[in-house]
Amino acid sequence: MHTTRSDGRLNVAEACAYYAKRGYDFIAITDHRVRFVRAELNEQLPIVALDGIELDGSDERGSYYHVLCIGGVDGITKDMSLTEAIRKAKSQGSYLIWAHPSGCLNSVEDGLRYDFNGVEVYNHNTEMSMGRGHSAFHWDSILAQKRDMVAFAADDIHFLEGVPSQVGGWVMVNAPELTIEALMDSIRRGNFYSSNGPEFKSLYVEKGNRIVAETSPVVHARLIGPIGKWKWRAPDSGTVTQIHFRIPEEWTFARLEIEDSSGKKAWSNAIPINKV
Repeated sequence: MHTTRSDGRLNVAEACAYYAKRGYDFIAITDHRVRFVRAELNEQLPIVALDGIELDGSDERGSYYHVLCIGGVDGITKDMSLTEAIRKAKSQGSYLIWAHPSGCLNSVEDGLRYDFNGVEVYNHNTEMSMGRGHSAFHWDSILAQKRDMVAFAADDIHFLEGVPSQVGGWVMVNAPELTIEALMDSIRRGNFYSSNGPEFKSLYVEKGNRIVAETSPVVHARLIGPIGKWKWRAPDSGTVTQIHFRIPEEWTFARLEIEDSSGKKAWSNAIPINKV
């Protein structure tokens, strides 16, 4: 999210309160070219806030990017080129997320250039403003070559005047405790899912290649694999909350996507495949 430190309308405390009132446990403050470091803020916040910054600009090849850096943002300054800032963040162990590639009209090659840790599969602000918030194409194309690429859903909220503030994209992290360290450890391991509506209540693999999930009521379940590979299930009527798929032996990756009756979706990260 963005605050008055860059192009947002609410200050840090106001923006954090907005999400705390809506039941969120943590947020990431990623102002454009202005780093947020929680330890440098001398005030109490009602929610856990992750260090962050959003980089934007074109690289030496002319490709235009938005890149989210979570943690490891020390020393990043506005006068750095995009490439310099990315390298600085990576050298400090920052977690780099390729932001709304569909909105930036990025190619798959653009996504492979910087070895990003994750990609925004859904950006609510980009979807509401220009209808280009979904980037599953970019994610799946990267997964074909980099199976540890994880996906994020995000609000990218700016609280702009005259634009209704909408909560529409989030991640649900499976962490043992609500601390920055525990959250980031689970995120780095891909132990989370993304959503703009439905919920995964549980998700696990049994017998090495059978995915089993319990969800909120959904009308579509899709197991997505390499190019041309997919499985789809939908009830004849009503909704389902129990899902299972067998991953074909020849698949190199698989991810689970669910959709509710409103067209809202949730996305698992790529599921480890154990050949049995």
